[in-house]
Parts: sequence; C-alpha cells; structure tokens
Amino acid sequence: MVWRRDFNQWRERRIHQEHYQRDRLALLERTVGPLTGTTILDLGAGMGGFAVAAAQCGGRVIACEYHRAYCEITALRAERYRLALPVCAAAGESLPFPAASFDAVVSWDVMEHVRSPTHMLAEIARVLRPGGCAVLTVINRRAWVDPHYHMWGLNWLPRPWAERVIQWRGRSKAGAAFQDMQRLSEMHYFHYHEFVSLAQRHGFEVRDLREELLAEGHLPSPRWSRRAMRAVLRVVGFEHLAYRLQRRWTTAMFELALDKKP
Repeated sequence: MVWRRDFNQWRERRIHQEHYQRDRLALLERTVGPLTGTTILDLGAGMGGFAVAAAQCGGRVIACEYHRAYCEITALRAERYRLALPVCAAAGESLPFPAASFDAVVSWDVMEHVRSPTHMLAEIARVLRPGGCAVLTVINRRAWVDPHYHMWGLNWLPRPWAERVIQWRGRSKAGAAFQDMQRLSEMHYFHYHEFVSLAQRHGFEVRDLREELLAEGHLPSPRWSRRAMRAVLRVVGFEHLAYRLQRRWTTAMFELALDKKP
C-alpha cells in the first residue's frame, strides 16, 4: 500500500486504530443509544480498533474476526488497555453464538469480502435480539473512486478491464500476506436498492444513516465547496434529490442501519 499518497497517515491510523473511531462510535450511539451495557458484536473486527474503542465506552463487546493473525492483534490491543475483550475466530456466515445474543452488530468494511453476503445477513438476523440493530457499510457498485484501489472510474469498467488497469498502475494486491486481500472481481459491491432488497428478504428494515444526518442538517463535509453547494440545493429544495442521485451514481460507500423487527 506504499502507493497511497497518505501512506504515513494511513499506517499511523492502522497501528493506533482505537484513537480514530470517534465518528463511528458517534454513529453507533446515535443509532442504538448509549453504549454502556449494550451487547455488541463487532463482526469482521479486523485488528480490533473499533472493538477496543467501543469497550472503552462501556460496551459489552465481542470481537469476531475470520483471520487468526488479526485476532491475535486485537487481543494484544485490548491487553494494552487491560480490557477483558473476548475475541473469537469465525466466519460471518457461521457465527458461534446463540440466537438473539446481541443488542447490536457492527460490521465495518466487511460485506464486500465475505463469501456469501446473503448467508452473513441471515446470521446477523439470527444473533440479533428482536428490536436490535446492525450498523454496517456496503460498497457502491458504481463508486466513482474505488475505496480499495483509490482509482477514479474503476467500477465503471468491466471487471477484467479494471483488473488490467490495476495491474498496469502497480496496485495489484497479489502476493499479500493476508488472505482478505482479494482481487476486485472477487469482492461484493452492490447497487443501493439491490442491497436494500437483499436485507429486506432477511427481515430487516433498512435506513440510510447519512441521509438521516442530511435530513437533520448534521451531515459533515470537509470541503467548503460541498457545504456551499449543499446550502444552495437546500434553499431551492433539491438537496435530497441531489443526495439520492449521488448515492445512486458516484458515492463510494453506504452507511446503513438494519433494524430487526420486534
């Protein structure tokens, strides 16, 4: 990943992940309420940054990760803060927990990597309590800037062409040490309504968390030009239409809440 322009910052955030979880903690707390005492499954916990941060906020967290090396890193990260954080190695399609075990499930940057998204959704629905909520991210099939390879227009090409471009640009992940470094054609990206329909088939009601923030006037943007454009669109009444067009055609990632019916 040394080709990244922000490689040094990216490396720092990977090493000290638990220090950079403020936005995701706020999103989860806004969605499910105070984290203290809440039973949370961090599904696809990676190196444990979010799991540790949520546990520090009082959540009763279990970190679940497919790769055992990542599980070891998560355990070490928790030990750094003397946290009793359970860590288990399991696939999202076959979770080793009883039904209705958790108030909330979080799954950041995971759905695109699993073998079967539909089986993972079925397992999330099984382990959530009635009235519980899953908060997860899903990659847009039309993402204008690919979130894994950081290249413009990649997802608008046929996959074989896109992978040739990746190879030509020297951004292939072939030979990476971890098995989750998949080729683009092996990952699961979704059109927005395609994923909503899939989640609904598993009994979920789906909410776009960024659209909810937009409706409340709290959707952040680091660029003043975007904030100014949004203000103009709000005045003329087209802010939500513009957001939905962007979500359909260019946005990189959906941030979604999946509510399990009581």
